[in-house]
Amino acid sequence: MRVGLLFGSFNPIHIGHLILANYMATNTTLDTVWLVVSPQNPFKPSSSLLHEFDRLHMVRLAIADNADLGVTDIEFRMPRPSYTIDTLTYLKEKYPKYQFVLIMGEDNLATLPKWKNYEQILEQHEVLVYPRSESGKVPASLKEHAKVTLVPAPLLDISATFIRKCLKEGKSTRYLLSELVTEYINAKKLYLT
Repeated sequence: MRVGLLFGSFNPIHIGHLILANYMATNTTLDTVWLVVSPQNPFKPSSSLLHEFDRLHMVRLAIADNADLGVTDIEFRMPRPSYTIDTLTYLKEKYPKYQFVLIMGEDNLATLPKWKNYEQILEQHEVLVYPRSESGKVPASLKEHAKVTLVPAPLLDISATFIRKCLKEGKSTRYLLSELVTEYINAKKLYLT
Protein backbone atom coordinates (compact mmCIF):
# COMPACT_ATOMS: atom_id res chain seq x y z
CA MET A 1 0.00 0.00 0.00
CA ARG A 2 1.45 3.35 -1.09
CA VAL A 3 0.38 6.08 1.30
CA GLY A 4 0.96 9.74 0.51
CA LEU A 5 1.52 11.95 3.54
CA LEU A 6 0.41 15.57 3.35
CA PHE A 7 1.63 17.32 6.50
CA GLY A 8 0.07 20.57 7.63
CA SER A 9 -1.27 22.74 10.40
CA PHE A 10 -4.65 22.82 8.60
CA ASN A 11 -5.53 26.03 10.43
CA PRO A 12 -8.19 25.63 8.99
CA ILE A 13 -8.30 22.97 6.29
CA HIS A 14 -9.55 24.58 3.06
CA ILE A 15 -10.49 23.55 -0.46
CA GLY A 16 -6.92 24.04 -1.68
CA HIS A 17 -5.76 21.29 0.72
CA LEU A 18 -8.67 19.06 -0.31
CA ILE A 19 -8.19 19.48 -4.06
CA LEU A 20 -4.46 18.80 -3.74
CA ALA A 21 -4.90 15.72 -1.52
CA ASN A 22 -7.61 14.31 -3.79
CA TYR A 23 -5.54 15.00 -6.92
CA MET A 24 -2.53 13.19 -5.44
CA ALA A 25 -4.69 10.25 -4.34
CA THR A 26 -6.38 9.83 -7.72
CA ASN A 27 -3.81 11.00 -10.30
CA THR A 28 -0.56 9.43 -9.05
CA THR A 29 0.57 5.93 -8.11
CA LEU A 30 -0.60 6.45 -4.51
CA ASP A 31 -3.34 4.24 -3.06
CA THR A 32 -4.44 6.84 -0.53
CA VAL A 33 -3.39 10.16 0.99
CA TRP A 34 -3.30 10.77 4.74
CA LEU A 35 -3.45 14.31 6.03
CA VAL A 36 -1.03 14.55 8.96
CA VAL A 37 -2.24 17.21 11.38
CA SER A 38 0.86 18.79 12.92
CA PRO A 39 0.36 20.19 16.42
CA GLN A 40 3.49 22.34 16.12
CA ASN A 41 5.62 23.00 13.05
CA PRO A 42 9.23 23.84 14.00
CA PHE A 43 9.24 26.66 11.44
CA LYS A 44 5.99 28.37 12.53
CA PRO A 45 4.97 30.04 15.80
CA SER A 46 2.35 27.97 17.62
CA SER A 47 0.68 31.03 19.16
CA SER A 48 -1.54 31.57 16.09
CA LEU A 49 -2.68 27.94 15.92
CA LEU A 50 -6.13 26.82 16.88
CA HIS A 51 -6.12 23.88 19.34
CA GLU A 52 -4.97 20.72 17.55
CA PHE A 53 -8.16 18.78 18.37
CA ASP A 54 -10.28 21.45 16.65
CA ARG A 55 -8.01 21.31 13.61
CA LEU A 56 -8.12 17.49 13.57
CA HIS A 57 -11.92 17.52 13.84
CA MET A 58 -12.23 19.96 10.94
CA VAL A 59 -10.05 17.69 8.76
CA ARG A 60 -12.25 14.72 9.66
CA LEU A 61 -15.35 16.73 8.73
CA ALA A 62 -13.82 17.91 5.45
CA ILE A 63 -12.81 14.43 4.20
CA ALA A 64 -15.65 12.37 5.67
CA ASP A 65 -17.17 11.62 2.27
CA ASN A 66 -13.91 10.76 0.48
CA ALA A 67 -12.67 7.15 0.77
CA ASP A 68 -9.39 8.09 -0.95
CA LEU A 69 -8.33 10.34 1.93
CA GLY A 70 -7.51 9.69 5.58
CA VAL A 71 -6.29 11.69 8.56
CA THR A 72 -3.83 10.90 11.31
CA ASP A 73 -3.08 12.49 14.65
CA ILE A 74 0.18 10.54 14.99
CA GLU A 75 2.16 13.67 15.85
CA PHE A 76 -0.11 14.43 18.82
CA ARG A 77 1.65 11.62 20.71
CA MET A 78 5.17 12.65 19.73
CA PRO A 79 7.60 15.23 21.15
CA ARG A 80 7.10 18.81 19.97
CA PRO A 81 7.89 20.49 17.73
CA SER A 82 7.19 17.82 15.12
CA TYR A 83 10.01 16.78 12.83
CA THR A 84 9.07 14.97 9.62
CA ILE A 85 11.89 12.42 9.87
CA ASP A 86 10.70 11.36 13.34
CA THR A 87 7.12 10.98 12.15
CA LEU A 88 8.19 8.97 9.10
CA THR A 89 10.31 6.67 11.29
CA TYR A 90 7.42 6.14 13.71
CA LEU A 91 4.95 5.43 10.89
CA LYS A 92 7.33 2.90 9.28
CA GLU A 93 7.60 1.07 12.60
CA LYS A 94 3.83 1.13 13.16
CA TYR A 95 2.90 0.13 9.56
CA PRO A 96 5.84 -1.93 8.24
CA LYS A 97 3.93 -3.11 5.14
CA TYR A 98 3.10 0.42 3.97
CA GLN A 99 5.28 2.53 1.71
CA PHE A 100 5.10 6.16 2.78
CA VAL A 101 5.54 8.91 0.20
CA LEU A 102 6.01 12.51 1.26
CA ILE A 103 3.89 15.19 -0.46
CA MET A 104 5.18 18.76 -0.32
CA GLY A 105 4.98 22.06 -2.11
CA GLU A 106 7.80 23.40 -4.21
CA ASP A 107 8.37 26.07 -1.55
CA ASN A 108 9.09 23.35 1.02
CA LEU A 109 11.42 21.55 -1.38
CA ALA A 110 13.44 24.77 -1.61
CA THR A 111 13.90 24.79 2.19
CA LEU A 112 14.34 21.03 2.59
CA PRO A 113 18.08 21.33 3.44
CA LYS A 114 17.02 23.15 6.65
CA TRP A 115 14.96 20.15 7.79
CA LYS A 116 16.22 17.73 10.42
CA ASN A 117 18.00 14.79 8.69
CA TYR A 118 16.72 15.78 5.26
CA GLU A 119 19.28 13.49 3.55
CA GLN A 120 17.73 10.52 5.36
CA ILE A 121 14.25 11.57 4.20
CA LEU A 122 15.43 11.63 0.57
CA GLU A 123 17.32 8.38 0.97
CA GLN A 124 14.35 6.45 2.39
CA HIS A 125 11.25 8.07 0.87
CA GLU A 126 9.88 9.24 -2.42
CA VAL A 127 8.79 12.88 -2.50
CA LEU A 128 5.95 14.15 -4.68
CA VAL A 129 6.23 17.91 -5.21
CA TYR A 130 3.40 20.17 -6.34
CA PRO A 131 3.90 23.69 -7.75
CA ARG A 132 3.62 26.74 -5.49
CA SER A 133 3.48 30.32 -6.72
CA GLU A 134 5.68 31.62 -3.89
CA SER A 135 8.34 28.93 -4.15
CA GLY A 136 11.91 30.07 -3.89
CA LYS A 137 14.63 28.91 -6.19
CA VAL A 138 14.89 25.14 -5.81
CA PRO A 139 18.43 23.81 -6.24
CA ALA A 140 18.78 21.53 -9.26
CA SER A 141 20.26 18.86 -6.98
CA LEU A 142 16.87 18.62 -5.25
CA LYS A 143 14.63 19.10 -8.29
CA GLU A 144 16.50 16.41 -10.20
CA HIS A 145 16.98 14.04 -7.25
CA ALA A 146 16.07 10.43 -8.09
CA LYS A 147 13.47 10.30 -5.28
CA VAL A 148 11.80 13.62 -6.18
CA THR A 149 8.92 13.78 -8.68
CA LEU A 150 7.39 17.07 -9.77
CA VAL A 151 3.62 16.60 -10.13
CA PRO A 152 1.64 19.06 -12.27
CA ALA A 153 -1.15 19.36 -9.70
CA PRO A 154 -3.63 22.25 -9.93
CA LEU A 155 -2.21 25.45 -8.47
CA LEU A 156 -4.61 27.19 -6.10
CA ASP A 157 -3.34 30.30 -4.39
CA ILE A 158 -5.49 30.00 -1.28
CA SER A 159 -4.00 30.42 2.17
CA ALA A 160 -5.31 29.63 5.63
CA THR A 161 -3.95 33.03 6.68
CA PHE A 162 -6.28 34.74 4.19
CA ILE A 163 -9.21 32.62 5.37
CA ARG A 164 -8.53 33.42 9.05
CA LYS A 165 -8.44 37.13 8.14
CA CYS A 166 -11.81 36.84 6.37
CA LEU A 167 -13.33 35.03 9.36
CA LYS A 168 -11.99 37.61 11.82
CA GLU A 169 -13.42 40.45 9.69
CA GLY A 170 -16.78 38.70 9.26
CA LYS A 171 -16.31 38.25 5.51
CA SER A 172 -17.60 35.31 3.51
CA THR A 173 -15.47 32.18 3.14
CA ARG A 174 -18.01 30.50 0.89
CA TYR A 175 -16.34 28.09 -1.56
CA LEU A 176 -13.04 28.38 0.37
CA LEU A 177 -14.06 25.93 3.11
CA SER A 178 -16.26 22.85 3.05
CA GLU A 179 -19.77 23.48 4.37
CA LEU A 180 -19.23 21.18 7.37
CA VAL A 181 -16.03 23.01 8.33
CA THR A 182 -17.79 26.37 7.98
CA GLU A 183 -20.64 25.14 10.20
CA TYR A 184 -18.15 23.92 12.83
CA ILE A 185 -16.23 27.22 12.80
CA ASN A 186 -19.47 29.23 13.11
CA ALA A 187 -20.89 27.00 15.86
CA LYS A 188 -17.73 27.30 17.96
CA LYS A 189 -17.08 30.93 16.99
CA LEU A 190 -13.52 30.10 15.96
CA TYR A 191 -10.98 32.58 14.54
CA LEU A 192 -12.91 35.63 15.71
CA THR A 193 -10.04 37.10 17.79
